[in-house]
Amino acid sequence: MFRHSLRTLVVGLCALTAASPAATAMALTGSVPGDQHLGAYTVTRALHARTLADLATGMKGEAFAYASYSLFAVQADREGRPAVGRLFRATADTELNEHLRQAAALAGTVGTDAADLRQAISGETYEHQVMYRRFAAQARADGDLMAARLFTELAADEGRHRDAFRAALRVVTTGRGTVPPPPVADPVTVPAGLPKVKAARTLANLDTALHGEALAHAKYMLFAAHARQTGNAALARLFEGTAKVELREHFAGEAVLAGLVRTTRQNLRRAVTGERLEATTLYPGFARRAAAVGDTAAARYFRDTAADEARHATAFQQALDRLR
Repeated sequence: MFRHSLRTLVVGLCALTAASPAATAMALTGSVPGDQHLGAYTVTRALHARTLADLATGMKGEAFAYASYSLFAVQADREGRPAVGRLFRATADTELNEHLRQAAALAGTVGTDAADLRQAISGETYEHQVMYRRFAAQARADGDLMAARLFTELAADEGRHRDAFRAALRVVTTGRGTVPPPPVADPVTVPAGLPKVKAARTLANLDTALHGEALAHAKYMLFAAHARQTGNAALARLFEGTAKVELREHFAGEAVLAGLVRTTRQNLRRAVTGERLEATTLYPGFARRAAAVGDTAAARYFRDTAADEARHATAFQQALDRLR
């Protein structure tokens, strides 16, 4: 997984990143649709609030790792390094389809279709009304006009997402009407390059936004899988289409301004640093806290994930050592 920024670790998550309220009110016995790696982590009691917060932090980092490594893979391909591209893609797949899914199942992130829509509406409302508007105003004040324009555009997009989810919720709860069609992403190409903003505040806001967009993509894909399980294909398509916008358009556009992608050598170095931090510090700390409050399944998940991240760090270091 990618290194968590200090801000990510210490700032409370917005409504979109919060675990399902059901996770703190009742036993967690469900699983995430389509995942075959959850049996060892199934729990039958409510998790401690600290454990839920640690799971939420882990999910945010895993989603960011998936999105970032996917871009790093494209850059490796551009440089004629297909083996490194395959390594980044394989690791990205593990972060999203094993680590994040397992954490989501433990946290009870996926609920009923109506609950999932309410969670999505809450997150989109916050980003539309508060986060992106504030980021745009701050970027404008700091002279980062490109970022201000992007944040303003994304605020409008998130408002449209909220409205579509509200309409879908009315259909789900009343049985009347039609779920809106999914939005169509306008993919953004992310070349290697330095940040295109000058203010530290703008760069920090881009980091926050990147993590949020990556998590929205991951969660909406989980919600889509659940909607398909319940037979609601139209809702699944809405979640999937919105997820693609969040990743291929919003995350990618912010990545360009943030200078997220560098040369493959630099990308590998950053990945090694992040994976080692999580293997030696982040996840072991989460595991100790979970064990101390009796959340044994979560503690086991954190320990297992730490071991995975150590293997990722080794693989990335070996790939770095082979570069000429």
